[in-house]
Amino acid sequence: MPDRVPLVEMRGISKRFGAVQALQDVHLTLAPGEVLGLVGDNSAGKSTLMKILAGALQPDGGQIFFRGEPVRLASPREARDLGIAMVYQDFALAENMDVAQNIFLGRWPGWFVVNRRAMDAAARAVLDELGIEMPSLRQPVALLSGGRKQAVAIARAYAASPQVLIMDEPTANLSQAAAQQVMGMVRTLKAKGVSVIIINHRIEEVFDVSDRIMVLKHGRNVGTRVTAQTHIDEIMALILRGEAAS
Repeated sequence: MPDRVPLVEMRGISKRFGAVQALQDVHLTLAPGEVLGLVGDNSAGKSTLMKILAGALQPDGGQIFFRGEPVRLASPREARDLGIAMVYQDFALAENMDVAQNIFLGRWPGWFVVNRRAMDAAARAVLDELGIEMPSLRQPVALLSGGRKQAVAIARAYAASPQVLIMDEPTANLSQAAAQQVMGMVRTLKAKGVSVIIINHRIEEVFDVSDRIMVLKHGRNVGTRVTAQTHIDEIMALILRGEAAS
């Protein structure tokens, strides 16, 4: 980790749902322009931790710091206003609306009458900046492939100019070709200085794009490794046993 104040720091984060302790004393740091892979089994607490960072859930204990300052993220809007956005696994798109409408959902240009020309031009600029090919901006999202829906979801998050973009299983249920396109978007985001946290069960993809990998198991951080200094066997041992491979 560079000797500088992290962009994001989560200290001692805990969260309980009834009798289930979902997170216990979890620590996470994220540097400016870094890609952090967040991995673990299905009950590890990955999505819960990221929903806390995105303001969708409130922790029972712990503190979040942004650029060294303590913050309380009481809602997704507060997180977005700070510069933290999340792309959820189900995309959270309005499928009855078209591509451009989804990219600027809730932020359509114009006061009483939507300026479609301006919205289409702005949507095309966002897609071009991310290297996303989209033949039609006015096609209903419901008719898009899974890969293109994911691209629209990422474009919508990027259009809000985030400093941190969280992706929850962005390649789940996508073809290999579509998954590679999503990984290309992660590299583009990094090149533009956006910090990315990516939850992914496809460990090879995590190794392909990340700077560091953090492993959660049963709601605890059992290890964080510099990607270039570890290997898949060590990460899998942490996921399965909570300990490094010998």
